[in-house]
Amino acid sequence: MATLQQLNEAREALHLLVTGRSTVSVQRDGKIVWFQQTNRRDLENYIAQLEGQLGVGAQGRRRPARVIV
Repeated sequence: MATLQQLNEAREALHLLVTGRSTVSVQRDGKIVWFQQTNRRDLENYIAQLEGQLGVGAQGRRRPARVIV
């Protein structure tokens, strides 16, 4: 089961990644998982999964619309 500590660590890792850190790590299922810009979406999905399990966060929040030309 997810904990708020895991969620906070994952959010902090995403913040570091977005603000220029080349790689970040979080502990997931007893293992350390490394993320970098190329798999940033995986980290965002992990955060969404934790938020869903905890019943907090961005449930209903939608991504910005993209313009298709």
